[in-house]
This record gives sequence, structure tokens and C-alpha cells, in this order.
Amino acid sequence: MAAVHDLIVAKGRQGALQAGLDRAVVEVAANYLSDEDTGLGFAYSGWAQCALPHKKLAADAHWGITSEKVRLVVEPGRRPLEGTDDLEWIGVPYGSHARLILLYLQTEALRTQSREVELGRSLREWLGKLGISVGGMTGRSVRDQAERISRCRLTFHLSGTGSSGLVNQNIVDRALFIEESTGERQGRLNLETAKLSEGFFDQLRKHPVPLEEAAIKALSNNAPALDAYLWLAYRLHALKSDRLVTWAALKGQFGTGFVKLAQFKYKFQSTLQLATAVYPEAKIEVTPIGVILKPSRPPVSPRISLVR
Repeated sequence: MAAVHDLIVAKGRQGALQAGLDRAVVEVAANYLSDEDTGLGFAYSGWAQCALPHKKLAADAHWGITSEKVRLVVEPGRRPLEGTDDLEWIGVPYGSHARLILLYLQTEALRTQSREVELGRSLREWLGKLGISVGGMTGRSVRDQAERISRCRLTFHLSGTGSSGLVNQNIVDRALFIEESTGERQGRLNLETAKLSEGFFDQLRKHPVPLEEAAIKALSNNAPALDAYLWLAYRLHALKSDRLVTWAALKGQFGTGFVKLAQFKYKFQSTLQLATAVYPEAKIEVTPIGVILKPSRPPVSPRISLVR
């Protein structure tokens, strides 16, 4: 996708559009190129191989997804109903806001080398940098996803190792959120602080994937493209030679919401274009049988990621 970046640099946004390139790809690439933010984000490598759902599931439904070497299972959490002994399901986290909150938690934990992460104003400021205004419906969505993250339990099963990297771990070990009562429901979470579980934090420190904040910002409202960007950032720089990933394998990892392979294949090509629009060094080739991944420079220099 370096061609779109070269065209934007040479002829500008309008020139790229007049050349017939997809508007969404041009807009994402142009926003990325014009962003002078040099900040970094980090994510546990497991998320690069198995991601959260893109859309809301039934409140009591668990989420399971399998890639080549990893299987992720996420169990929804419950909260008590005020004045009763009953518990209600609240569902697993999903969508772009859940991903952004997780990226913030992981980035701050590594930056401070502490499991305890400040939310509140710090999270609002970080989301603001990404163009996410935490107010109104957006604010309610962020609080909802924060609660889902804090109450869910997850398992990363690593195939071929004889053991699981994370077994029945909460992402957040202890919720330090201030709780509110709202009508019949209690346990609504305000954003204050949270503490990552020891198991999740240990895996994050051992296997972090560095990302550009400018890239995250450009894709902040597109969960599938965020997943594809993280996947490419994780896979490409580690390759020693070209690697074909079939469409069937890609559908298993990224296309669980699609019934037909042809539908997923058509849609995922657009998703890859958006992901590579914020990763100019990415070298991939889309073919009739799958996507060929080629050795590429990482989106973030290893030296820079260590310094940060």
C-alpha cells in the first residue's frame, strides 16, 4: 500500500482521489501521514491472533475464536440486581471502544511498569487524542465497555505448547472503579482506576506488540481494521520468508460474522487496505487463494519502542 502514500505526498489528497483510489483508504492514509503524534501504544500479542467480537452479542453469550496457534474464549461477567439475590449478565466487550480501552490499559501498564492504571481523566485525555469525545452516547458506550472488560474472564489457549498462556484470567484483577447505583441495577462503573490481573500483565510484558498512536487514531472507529493492523504489526516483521495465509484460515480468525467465504473475502480486502494505509512498510499480496505475507519492517522501530 506504499503507492497510496507516495501518491498523497506527490499530489495531495485530492490527487489521490482523482487517481481513482478508494476514498476511505485515501482519507485514512492522509490522516495518518498528517498526524505528527509520535506516541506509542502496546498490545499483548495474543490479541493480534484472536480478537474480541466486532458487534454486540447476547448478554449471556460467551465468545470463542480460533487462529492458527491460539484459541480465545471470553466469558461474560455478571453484576448483582439491587435489592435481590439475582445476578444479571452484562455481556462480553466488543467493538472499537473496547479495543481502545484495552490498548490504553496495556500501554499505560507498560509505560509505568505497574499493574495499576489510572483511568478517569487520563483515559478521557487519551481517547480525546484519538478523536473520541467521552460524552453523551459515546461516554455511555465507553463506560459500558469498561465494565464489560472489568467483569469478563478470558482464556488464551496456546496450541502446540502443552499448556495455556492465560487460564481463566480476568483482564482486570481488581476493579477500583467507584460504583454507582442506578435504579434496579447496581455496580455501574465510573472510570477511576483499574488493576490488571497478574497473569495478564505478565504475558503483556513478555509478549508486547508496539503500535503507532497515529495509526490507532486513524482507525479508531473501525474495529476490523484495528484488528488487521495489530495482526500485521505482529506477523510481518517476524517473517523470514513469504507466508501464505488461506482465505479459509483468515475467515476463521477475522470473519466469524460472515456465513459465506466469498462475502468475507470481499470485505476483508477493504479492511486490509485500511490497515496498510497506516502501515506503509507492510508488504502483502492478495491472491485468489489467500493473502501472502512478506517480511516487512515493523511499524515501530525496535529501538524507539525500547526507549519509550
